Amino acid sequence: MNYFRSRIVIVEDNDAVREGFSLIINSVSNYYVVNAYDNAEDCIKNLKKDKPEIILMDLELPGINGIEAIALIKKQNPGIELIVNTIYENSDLVFQALCAGASGYITKNTSHTELLDAIDEVIQGGAPMSSKIAKLVVNSFQKNPNSPLSGRETEVLELLAKGKSYSMIAQELFITKETAKSHIKNIYSKLQVNSKSEAIAKATKEKLI
Repeated sequence: MNYFRSRIVIVEDNDAVREGFSLIINSVSNYYVVNAYDNAEDCIKNLKKDKPEIILMDLELPGINGIEAIALIKKQNPGIELIVNTIYENSDLVFQALCAGASGYITKNTSHTELLDAIDEVIQGGAPMSSKIAKLVVNSFQKNPNSPLSGRETEVLELLAKGKSYSMIAQELFITKETAKSHIKNIYSKLQVNSKSEAIAKATKEKLI
């Protein structure tokens, strides 16, 4: 049994949505909403006190918007995972959020189960996206024929972009988890990036996936 509770912070300017999310997340024993804010500034100011592992971040906020907030938080605390939660489903915002350092992107009509699944997935190293968002991301690429990545590395990166964890990638491609990690290390090296979100953002921009 897992007695460890992951600390979560919610940034959402709609009172009803914020309270609803808190209730859903606190209804499961392995999560705990440390704090909920209606603006990003208060969240950033209290990061040291709240010590969140995951932040659920709205994009349209008074003051600093969600994408600026994600970039600031990731710069100060690279270990914090951020899940964007928004009404918007356009590709520019998805890419901006991923480039800023978001680990996942879900929409506000996400069900209770999908919200908890997304948090689970981030904790396991995945990058959750609602099916509409994932489709949008995948459909917006036409591959660059001059990609530095091998066919297998491209497959690995595509699965990573779809939110798959290392274990899921290994399972899907019939390789070991260590081999999947080795491919990811090579991808980072070839693309000259240091994180999953940077790799996905760069590969997206250069149409490698």
